Amino acid sequence: MADRNPAQVLREMAAGHILPRCLHTVAELGVADALDDAPRSVGQLAAAVGADVDALHRVLRLLAAQGLFELRGDEVMHTPMSRLLRTDHPRSMRPLVRMMGLAVHWSSYGRFDHALRTGQPAIEQVAEGGLWAHLARHPDEGVIFDAAMQARSQVQVPAVVGAYDFTRFTVIGDIGGGRGHLLRAVLDGAAQATGVLFDLPQVLRDVQQSERLSLHPGDFFKDPVPACDAYLLMEVIHDWGDNESLAIFRAIRRAAPPAARLLIVEWLLTDDPGPHWTKTIDIHMLAVVGGRQRTLDEYRRLLEPAGFSLQREIPTASGISIIEAVAA
Repeated sequence: MADRNPAQVLREMAAGHILPRCLHTVAELGVADALDDAPRSVGQLAAAVGADVDALHRVLRLLAAQGLFELRGDEVMHTPMSRLLRTDHPRSMRPLVRMMGLAVHWSSYGRFDHALRTGQPAIEQVAEGGLWAHLARHPDEGVIFDAAMQARSQVQVPAVVGAYDFTRFTVIGDIGGGRGHLLRAVLDGAAQATGVLFDLPQVLRDVQQSERLSLHPGDFFKDPVPACDAYLLMEVIHDWGDNESLAIFRAIRRAAPPAARLLIVEWLLTDDPGPHWTKTIDIHMLAVVGGRQRTLDEYRRLLEPAGFSLQREIPTASGISIIEAVAA
């Protein structure tokens, strides 16, 4: 970036919201689903998804310049990137793109000055009770959010399971584990272990128990956490500020026997000064939930007063890390 014209860089940054909005809208309309292996004209795609022909052509022209679809005259073809927007792709990112494009997120960024001035989530200005309360009031958006979390887990869960040996544990607890995608995958590879899925009652309402997986409804800020010899926390802590995160760690430590392992699965904030995904998602956490991404040292400073000793960081193939700590 150092050799680019500063005015050009600022111009592109100032208009940077245009590209993602085009991406969100194309994903919402299902344009990638309407395009298979054979090229189709913009007119055919527009008819299939209910779009204006000229508007769709102009949007696809912008996206194609970034490698999302290929546009040759009036014909549209898939690229490896655009195929990831198909619903039937085994690693589909359409749910994640739709989730990032939810109106409640964009409304929050319209009030981002509140977050910058106060350090409090901007979403408080547009959705009473914050994101989780909003999704509870709008179940259609909740479905999109849940689908995004499930799609994300399709890449991250195999990477986590492949990076760590879970076979030494007897009882594994997944704290805030949602519908149990990670815990089920862990148990598949650790035949001697049983699992306990801990989350809010409304989250676990439709989850099926099994002989090796039991449900433990509760709120980790209010209710006792089950006793286990290993605990999973996958992308839970980044939803919370330091005080709440410390409270979660302490709740787990109260239940954990000595030498129990705590495995925190998170994107670690990099110290590298250049662009990085974690710096972007850190601002998203500030805007919509009041959480943050953290460095390894920041996790250490939260874990030690809660009674855990940080042991190591374990990178995974997906880029997310496992932070291993032991109950002191």
